[in-house]
Amino acid sequence: MTDKVFENNQVSIAGQVTGGFVFSHDVFGEGFYMLEISVSRLSDSYDVIPVMVSERLINVEEPIEGRFLVVNGQFRSYNRHEENKNRLLLSVFAREVFVCDELPEDPEIKPNHIYLDGYVCKTPIYRKTPLGREIADLLLAVNRPYGKSDYIPCICWGRNARFAEGFTVGGHIQLWGRIQSREYQKKISETEFEKRIAYEVSVSKLEYLTEE
Repeated sequence: MTDKVFENNQVSIAGQVTGGFVFSHDVFGEGFYMLEISVSRLSDSYDVIPVMVSERLINVEEPIEGRFLVVNGQFRSYNRHEENKNRLLLSVFAREVFVCDELPEDPEIKPNHIYLDGYVCKTPIYRKTPLGREIADLLLAVNRPYGKSDYIPCICWGRNARFAEGFTVGGHIQLWGRIQSREYQKKISETEFEKRIAYEVSVSKLEYLTEE
């Protein structure tokens, strides 16, 4: 059962650590820490992806900034209550971590890859950009053990966007893609804005499963 559930949410990323360990929380005496990893895109830009890692997987006392990590794990969400409402926070939950001084040239290492198997939990939003590019936003619920789920925002383009527009709530989906970060301005008051970063899955391949 557990292995089956872990198979429905698989992430591999590889990149350079941009800061030190930041304590997040502990569970039964096991400490969990946040790191941010800069992952290159095919273009000259990059994504900065948050990673949650257990102190049992890595020595949190050693300096880590500037080194490289290869991480295998899952993309997870949790709600944080702030400003009288819940905010969805996303990060890669590390199950395996490899620290190195430079990324190995290994075709088996995928610098940014995600596979999800889950269920549509909001009606997809289809739109076109001013330049005519087709986009559809999906929110996917991916089951975890013990009755929990992760809620993962996904963005589809072009033909995938047209396909996703027809999905209904509860539909069973499999998708492949990459995790991307995107800056936006959050309006705090009439005159104040706060820079925030949103994380989502940019979908490259999409399948709708017909239930038996």
